[in-house]
Amino acid sequence: MQLTPDMLLRGYAIGIFPMAEHRDDAEIFWVDPQRRGVLPLDRFHISRSLRRRLRKCGFTITIDRDFIGVLDGCADRAETWISTEIRSHYIALHAAGHAHSLEVWEGDELVGGVYGVAIGAAFFGESMFSRRRDASKIALAYLVDRLVQAGFQLFDTQFLTEHLASLGATEITRAEYHRRLDRAIVKTAHFSAPPVPGAYEVIQRNSQTS
Repeated sequence: MQLTPDMLLRGYAIGIFPMAEHRDDAEIFWVDPQRRGVLPLDRFHISRSLRRRLRKCGFTITIDRDFIGVLDGCADRAETWISTEIRSHYIALHAAGHAHSLEVWEGDELVGGVYGVAIGAAFFGESMFSRRRDASKIALAYLVDRLVQAGFQLFDTQFLTEHLASLGATEITRAEYHRRLDRAIVKTAHFSAPPVPGAYEVIQRNSQTS
C-alpha cells in the first residue's frame, strides 16, 4: 500500500511513526517502541552553561520559516532514516499545517533547528540538527517554551538519548504512552500562535518549572 500524508497522521494518532533504513531505501516501516521517550513539559532542564549560551549566542529564532532547510539539515549525515519518500510526505504535512519547524539562524545562515508533527495537543518531535555549538539545545529550549505557551500536553521524543535525558526527558511504557496520547490528541493547541520570545523569557519561564 502506498504511504500518504493522511496515513502518516493516522499512524501518529495511534502511536506509531515511520522510518526507513537509509536515505535511498524504498521501504518504510512503522515503529512502536516498548519504551517511549517523552519530555515532560514541566521538567525541561536548562543548565547554567545553556543559560549563558541563550543570553550570549546572538542567534535568531524563527518558526516555520524554512521547514525544508531544517528537514534537510536533519538528514545531512552519513546515515539517516529520512528517505526521499519520507521527506516528500513531511513537506506535504508542513504545507497542510500539520508539521512545523523551529529554526536557529546566525545572520542569514541556518545553523540549527528541530521539526515535528502536531496533532491536537500532542507534538511528535522528529529530528534536530546543529551546525554550531549548542544550537540544537537552544532550538529545543525554544521549542519546549513554545509547546507550553501554545497549550500542548505531550512532547513525544520517540527514543531516549543521553542528550535528551540531560535536558529532562525520560522513558515511559508503551501502555502509558498510549494513555497520554489518547488524552492529548483530543485537546487543542496552536503551535504557530505564540510570538517568538526573547532568551530572557525562555530562561525565566523554564527556571520556574524546572
